[in-house]
Amino acid sequence: MKQTLLIELLTEELPPKALEKLSTTFASEVFAALKEQALLGDDSACTPYCTPRRLAVSITDVSDQQADRIIERKGPAVATGLDAEGKPTKALEGFMRSANVTLAQLQRVGEGKAECFVARIEQKGKALDDYLSGIVAQALKKLPVPKLMRWGDSDYQFVRPVHGLTILHGGRVVPAEVLGVSSGNVTRGHRFMCAEHVTIAQADDYEATLARDGRVVASFAQRRDSIAARLDQLAEQNQAIWVGHANFDLSRLLAMSNEERSVLSSLLDEVTGLVEWPEVYVGEFEPEFLEVPQECLILTMQQNQKYFPLLDAHSGKLLNRFLIVSNMQISDPHHIIEGNQRVVRPRLADARFFFNQDRKQKLASRVEKLGNVVYHNKLGTQLQRVERITTLAGTIARLLGADKADAELAAHLSKADLLTDMVGEFPELQGIIGHYYALHDGEKPEVASAIEAHYHPRFAGDTLPQGGLACAVALADKLETLLGIYGVGQVPSGDKDPFGLRRQALGILRILIETPLDLSLPALLKAAAENFPSGMLAPAVAADVEEFMLDRLRGYLREQGFDIAQIEAVLAVINGRLHEVLPRLQGVRTFAALAVARDLAAANKRVQNIMRKNAEELGELAQAVVNPVLLNDAAERELYQAIQDITPMARGYFERGDYSNNLKTLVTLKPFIDDFFDKVMVMADDKALRLNRAVLLQQLGKLMNQSADISKLVA
Repeated sequence: MKQTLLIELLTEELPPKALEKLSTTFASEVFAALKEQALLGDDSACTPYCTPRRLAVSITDVSDQQADRIIERKGPAVATGLDAEGKPTKALEGFMRSANVTLAQLQRVGEGKAECFVARIEQKGKALDDYLSGIVAQALKKLPVPKLMRWGDSDYQFVRPVHGLTILHGGRVVPAEVLGVSSGNVTRGHRFMCAEHVTIAQADDYEATLARDGRVVASFAQRRDSIAARLDQLAEQNQAIWVGHANFDLSRLLAMSNEERSVLSSLLDEVTGLVEWPEVYVGEFEPEFLEVPQECLILTMQQNQKYFPLLDAHSGKLLNRFLIVSNMQISDPHHIIEGNQRVVRPRLADARFFFNQDRKQKLASRVEKLGNVVYHNKLGTQLQRVERITTLAGTIARLLGADKADAELAAHLSKADLLTDMVGEFPELQGIIGHYYALHDGEKPEVASAIEAHYHPRFAGDTLPQGGLACAVALADKLETLLGIYGVGQVPSGDKDPFGLRRQALGILRILIETPLDLSLPALLKAAAENFPSGMLAPAVAADVEEFMLDRLRGYLREQGFDIAQIEAVLAVINGRLHEVLPRLQGVRTFAALAVARDLAAANKRVQNIMRKNAEELGELAQAVVNPVLLNDAAERELYQAIQDITPMARGYFERGDYSNNLKTLVTLKPFIDDFFDKVMVMADDKALRLNRAVLLQQLGKLMNQSADISKLVA
């Protein structure tokens, strides 16, 4: 008999940030185990549920009894299972005992050396009840829980104490015991808004019964959607937008739709894990708190109180109102609103106090104190690090045509806010609060902006520093971190990257590629490495970090939709000028879609193979030119003339950065290349002819490989 199976584990409040992950993992593990035991139908569907006090899963079309099955067990090879007299060896005897079969019952499968004994054993189907306790227990053990706890005087362990277990197959309670709790059909509803116990009569009615009798929305997704919709509604009534992601750039936030902001909201997920019957209310605070930088107030409200701050929909300025997600839906919520307003005031007052106290001391006066802060035991103090960043920022600024003195000043002040009370309370504000304090100290706006922007990009999709000054300081900071940490042996491995070197590498790549900046990556790495005291870093650190970054670059470009052959074709010719990567790849992708692209790529590969095999004899031909007098064959004369005809056009496209048309010009060469290889012997006996033809192919190769090494497009 097939019916819906419901499993619910009732607990104390579960970790809200991990709740959805715990729920989906639990549901998928239970579903997989039932499928493995052949207890599911072809159309079985799995629905996870979770609230702060429960993990649950509903699975349709679950059988109460396994069908009888034939189990195959593979035994020893026939060659090793029988001795010379055809009697079972000890290995085969052991297999027969374990499978409880005789030699006559075994079958032979395969041929020759692959022939082996197989036992086919009929297994009677077991009842669902026989499996469920073990399935639930194993699923709970596989949850991503970093720390377990015990409760009472028992030895059971789970992320939180367990108070109830509901297991229903249709309307029948399946007898089971998990973590010392026996199964039943009684659960608990909302802690304050319903009677303590709720009876689930049918597994199919779980969600509806909890909502009706328990005032609990069991679905995480439904709670999240209802909260988001209510946030949108109240924000619109206040001509505002709500903020739910502490690290997201506010200027970009203004341009996003409500749906896009909802997807990015980490706070929305967290509050969804804190409530069972959500409602949203509007709170206020005194307008005088708005003199504090809005980022400080936003973090205070989000991190400490789990509120959603409101920004004016037009100006992006923080309003003195915020949205409260409550676990209580009542007709007169003024006590809830007033209580939350009363709680947030001291937090905002603390932020205002830190802001006012910090500004009594200039950023510049804090820099020397960085000498008391150890950055890394092998790399010195934060002050020594700042000195390296300052020197490197000046070098990069000069290369970019930015003001060297301003870049060095911004770098000099870039880490001073680490010693402020505000950053001590909210580390996420480093750079941001430095920007405000620098302006208060009278620094140039571009210097203050560079102090903030030098941390960008901080995460995937984050904005990039704008302008040569900000880019110089950002690159210097990231290069110093990457070269320094990598150079003292702290190389990322597997999923371990405690210093965030992959993120730093990707940040450098994005700045160079997306800004874009005409800088050489190898030259930057060399300058950064030489900025450290002699002997501090491993000798080959610049080369090693370049390989590390190129691996990150390949991954970044694959995410942009380019295939690995296209990527390698471009990387082979750009010599570290990463600002050319994307336009060249666009050109290669367009070229690769042409019907003749593969043939031209194969011809290019043939040219390179010829040059490589005869590198010693042809090594002096780099500056040689073709002698037209020695072009005896019509095919080579025609190829030579075709090269002369298209070279000016191809060069013009290349110099203008039109890599697509540069590669498309090669299409006209195809018939001449085909004819040449059909009729001309490159490696002629006559040395003068051989060398002249080699020079012709050399020129052809240079022409074909201006934008990319297209030979990489074929295996």
